[in-house]
Amino acid sequence: MPPKELYTAERDGDILILTPLINMSELEYSQTMTTEILALFNDPTIKNLILDFQKTDYFGSTALGFFIRLYKMIKDHGGRMVLCNVSAHETEILEVTKLSDYWTIHPTREAALKAIKS
Repeated sequence: MPPKELYTAERDGDILILTPLINMSELEYSQTMTTEILALFNDPTIKNLILDFQKTDYFGSTALGFFIRLYKMIKDHGGRMVLCNVSAHETEILEVTKLSDYWTIHPTREAALKAIKS
């Protein structure tokens, strides 16, 4: 049986758009996913990142730590990281952890793309 697809990765110019396809709780979160995503940043043409949560409703502390790691990497390259399609539950997690102060959250992917491109 092939491994379960965990996310999709798309490009729009210098923007990488990552869409997790499963909730990222500690039980479902995978080190393989982390390794694969970090490898995408070996491409020096990627400057910005959109995390699109349209397919999820939850992420755990391990995933939050990974998002912080991605944010630092993007920031070090002079880029921006934004989130979109964040569920009410995910918004609550970001607010409780005060991480909502670090990332702009947009209601749609289109709004996130427009924000990064402006």
